[in-house]
Amino acid sequence: MDVKSRNYLLMNRQALEKDIKTSYIMDRMISDEVLTLQEEEKVKQQNTQKERAAMLINIILTKDNNSYRSFYNALLHEGYRDLAALLQDGIPAISSGNGRSSMDGMTSYVKTILCEGGVPQRPVVFVTRPKLVDAIKQKLCCLGSDPGWVTVYGMAGCGKTVLTAEALRDHQLLEDYFPGGVHWVSIGKQDKAGLLIKLQNLCSRLENDSTLSQRPPLNIEEAKDRLRLLMLRKYPRSLLILDDIWDSWVLKAFDNQCQVLITSRDRSVTDAVAGNKYEVHVESGLAHEKGLEILSLFVNMKISELPEQANCLVRECKGSPLVISLIGALLRDFPSRWEYYLKQLQNKQFKRIRKSSSYDYEALDEAMSISVEQLNDNYKDYYKDLSILPKDVKVPTKVLCILWDMETEEVEDILQEFVNKSLLFCDRNGKSFHYYLHDLQLDFLTEKNRNQLQELHKNIVNQYKKYYKLNTPVPSQEDCMYWYNFLAYHMAGANMQKELHDLMFSLDWIKAKTELVGPAHLIHEYVEYSSILDQKNGTVRENFQEFLSLNGHLLGRQPFPDIIQLGLCQPETSEVYQQAKLHAQRETGAFYLEWINKKSLKNLYRLVVRPHRDAVYHACFSKDRQRIASCGADKTLQVFKAESGERLVEISAHDDEILCCAFSADGEFVATCSADKKVKIWNSRTGQCRCVYEEHSEQVNCCQFSNRSGQYLLATCSNDTFIKLWDLNKKYCRNTMMGHVNSVNHCRFSPNDEYVASCSTDGTVKLWEARSANELKSIEIKDFFRNADDQPDDVEVLVKCCSWSGNGDMILVVAKNKLLLFDVKTCNLLTQVIVSHHSTIQYCDFCPGDELVAVALSHCSVELWNIKSLSKVAYCRGHMSWVHCVAFSPDGSLFLTSSDDQTIRIWETKKVCQSSDAVLKSELDVVFHNGEVMILAIYNQKHLQFINGNADSVNMQTAAQESTISCCCLSEDLKFAAFGQESGTIKVLRLLDGKVLKSREAYRTSVQRCRFTSDCQTLISSAHDSVIQVWNWQLSECVFLRGHKEAIKDFRLLENSKLLSWSFDGTVKVWNITTGSTEKDFACHGGAVLSCAVSPDGSKFSSTSADKTAKIWSFESSSVLHELKGHEACVRCCTFSPNNKLLATGDDKGEIRIWDILTGALLHFCSPVTVDEGEPTHGGWVTDLSFSPDSKMLVSSGGYLKWWNVTTGESLQTFYTNGTNLKSIHVSPNFKVYVTVDNLGILYVLQKL
Repeated sequence: MDVKSRNYLLMNRQALEKDIKTSYIMDRMISDEVLTLQEEEKVKQQNTQKERAAMLINIILTKDNNSYRSFYNALLHEGYRDLAALLQDGIPAISSGNGRSSMDGMTSYVKTILCEGGVPQRPVVFVTRPKLVDAIKQKLCCLGSDPGWVTVYGMAGCGKTVLTAEALRDHQLLEDYFPGGVHWVSIGKQDKAGLLIKLQNLCSRLENDSTLSQRPPLNIEEAKDRLRLLMLRKYPRSLLILDDIWDSWVLKAFDNQCQVLITSRDRSVTDAVAGNKYEVHVESGLAHEKGLEILSLFVNMKISELPEQANCLVRECKGSPLVISLIGALLRDFPSRWEYYLKQLQNKQFKRIRKSSSYDYEALDEAMSISVEQLNDNYKDYYKDLSILPKDVKVPTKVLCILWDMETEEVEDILQEFVNKSLLFCDRNGKSFHYYLHDLQLDFLTEKNRNQLQELHKNIVNQYKKYYKLNTPVPSQEDCMYWYNFLAYHMAGANMQKELHDLMFSLDWIKAKTELVGPAHLIHEYVEYSSILDQKNGTVRENFQEFLSLNGHLLGRQPFPDIIQLGLCQPETSEVYQQAKLHAQRETGAFYLEWINKKSLKNLYRLVVRPHRDAVYHACFSKDRQRIASCGADKTLQVFKAESGERLVEISAHDDEILCCAFSADGEFVATCSADKKVKIWNSRTGQCRCVYEEHSEQVNCCQFSNRSGQYLLATCSNDTFIKLWDLNKKYCRNTMMGHVNSVNHCRFSPNDEYVASCSTDGTVKLWEARSANELKSIEIKDFFRNADDQPDDVEVLVKCCSWSGNGDMILVVAKNKLLLFDVKTCNLLTQVIVSHHSTIQYCDFCPGDELVAVALSHCSVELWNIKSLSKVAYCRGHMSWVHCVAFSPDGSLFLTSSDDQTIRIWETKKVCQSSDAVLKSELDVVFHNGEVMILAIYNQKHLQFINGNADSVNMQTAAQESTISCCCLSEDLKFAAFGQESGTIKVLRLLDGKVLKSREAYRTSVQRCRFTSDCQTLISSAHDSVIQVWNWQLSECVFLRGHKEAIKDFRLLENSKLLSWSFDGTVKVWNITTGSTEKDFACHGGAVLSCAVSPDGSKFSSTSADKTAKIWSFESSSVLHELKGHEACVRCCTFSPNNKLLATGDDKGEIRIWDILTGALLHFCSPVTVDEGEPTHGGWVTDLSFSPDSKMLVSSGGYLKWWNVTTGESLQTFYTNGTNLKSIHVSPNFKVYVTVDNLGILYVLQKL
């Protein structure tokens, strides 16, 4: 900083420190880029206003003249005119690199030089692009004092002329490098006569003060000589600027060993001249915010006051400064035509966007077509072929080699010609080249060649078919991704119905494409091209779209699921199923399964997506229902299409888990808040960060925008007990609401935005006035939780969430397992519902119609309740873990749920409300009898169902029991069934009519296991205690087997009235069930014994334990034969092979080991598959195992079902159940039928194809 300026600051320091408030002054200095955010933070950390002012002045004293000027201007703008006056005489003279002064940005020296040189003035509306201006200056400095050329090149309307003129408004640059001045000539498209006139005018201008007025040069050669002498003798060290050069021959007239800057669309234009050459490429696009700034300046409004169409207009202008300026100038004259000009742009009506301006071409299409007309004729045809390229896509050279049937080098030569003329852009990615058109160029081409587009699309499809014949591209080929992404687009563009049909309805194509890019793009194509695909029959397209929508979350995972097996799970009428069955029958030696009872299952959701790699904590619809934003434990924000799941934006948004996200009312922004204490605002379309708020001191739990469009007000709440309101147009918090005494978990604006409701761990819900931030009302929710003596519960009442009714008269509050509905005016409780006795409510949302409420529960499900009739309307199962969030679409027709299982599910409200609520418990018994699969299952907690698995029919169902049924079993002759209840009662019933024959109150705790002996007269049972009961139910006699010290895990019958039991006490015992005595006692493990299996010859048994070991024992010698070590988790199950040679064990890490019984050696390790995101390979614990009769195959249950080749340890097939946590698998003796139930209560009867 100049000494004089520094002294003025020091002299007036006291007055400045006393009066100024630093926050807005710093805002201005930051926008002038003279103060950093870190320095701002340093100032804010000071305690008093005076200390903050002192710190700011200290920082300014360490900086340059620009800081002094910026500080002076900030004082003026913020109303400190008297303080600014004190500093006025200290303003440093301009000689800095950017040449700005506090007045008009130029010294009188610069003004004079530019005026004399004919440099165009700044446009009326000017927005700086400092990076590009600096790049031009830098290249001009590179010329030094040597002759040479600087080429500023870019496509039509990208701002080359304006930026070049701006670079010359620099005192230092002109004084140091071009003291002889600058001479600007606008050339444009010229013939020789036109060029001669330009040269004559330039010579005349340069000779203007000459005493000898010479005649004008008569030809170009004479003019060239005259110019050379003038530049050499009269204007040494001056700069010649040639604006808008089209042809290289024009430059030869100026090739005079002087310094020249040219602007051109053609990068190669200087190839014909000698000397040093430098290039500056002007990118075609302005940032979105810069575009809005230009519009706001033209129409003289603040950016925040611009109408809704402004954002769309800037997007349609594709960042072109020319187009934005044309539109801005038109709007200045016709302020009511926002919608009209938006439509013209959307419909590509470029001819109608005309405006007399400093630009040489009357309309946008004229500016573009003149570039194309410069190409020779056969090049024009090649350029026309580019009309069908997809937008925003970089196309590999190989695609155009296929299109034009040429060698790579030939194609690259043609394309380089387009690149040189700024008609195409090239991206060099390592060895390969990728080419793309600017959006405006593509719009121009498609409009110009509109009548030929179908033929052009047809041509590229035919060339593809000719090149690939019946094969499909493989990932190693550089063009592979292009065809998978855009082949359908070209077929649809060509209206090739049959080809599109064959492609989109081919499981091979679907498999190949989803493996590469996931399912979302395919779903999008089914929607996009439905009019062509549905011409014969819309059902087929619906079948395929539904198949991908409901299985997409599986298709995104590794190892990739077998798409044929997934297809076989579709309804039998579906085209997907029929194709899958044909594939399965054709493949010899492959292992496929038919789900024979799938008819009873109805899918209630419309789409399942898996956008995150960890728990999804929150998701929400945009107001137009087209997009969904989601966030979670993987610290990312995702925005995707609600119809297809196609990802639009992915942002690594925070340094810790993101707990909530919200769309602004107009959908332009998404807010996120996180455990990292920050709130961030993102542009929902570009993913750019608009601002970061860091005023909360603990994790921020929730963020919610106000409901009115155009008003960007955001509410956030945090563990720091505060709710804060933010105005997006300001940098700091507008209001802080203080009143809660514990973490605030949730906040929501009322529908009219007048109030904010907040829920806290302190047991209250508070209502606040949004404008004043004053607390209006407080409701003590803990008062509604009382114990049996009508005293308030001691347990903390954590108020999780709230939701306003559509009219704002009622507010719904969630705490523990209750829904409470309050009147907003009186705070009276209108109604309350206990939703569940088994789990807590995580989240709730009012349907816009005000009757339905969706409730997310911690036990994986979602329920819909009618709040008027207080009845449960629907039960939605599908998630495999806790559901964190539920949210209706703005019209209430859909709702979404997000969960710990990494998925978001989108449900159709109407479909869900019409569904029936039928759930089976995972405890069931199966008897395979004469080819029939007979199943006894617990239905909706209190009924028993006897089901024919082959026919998918219920043969018998009992009446509801007084207590929940906990276990059940069938007799071998299928005459009787027995069940145990949570109350401790055991009952035996006749299967023919469901009549209870005998009942016994056997236990004080829930019955866990029951089994008939082979003569069906005796029932053996165990509960949550250490005694096994042997009840001869026909004679009403009971024997008690006492000896275990802890609860029984399970038991199994041996021959000759013997029973093997194992317990949490680590022991295994053999009993005589007639006498009740212990015959053998094995102290097997240090931890609980989790399973036992008996060898086929009856001489050995195996035990597995929570101590991570398995053991093989001899019955005869009561000794351990082998201790099997190697598992890294609890060993949960085991089974012997029928050939008596192998033992298989499964653990809680999802791993299966196969051992040699004779030696105890490990033979195979199943599932050594590496899975993405560290998922267990079996989706969780291995819970059950069963060998095939020939001992060559093994089936296992866990998160899903898997079949293994025992010899190699390789997986043969995986069957993904809708739910997870399969507790057991029942296998037919011939190993062809498999029965299990998942945690959603869905029954699977599977048959090998």
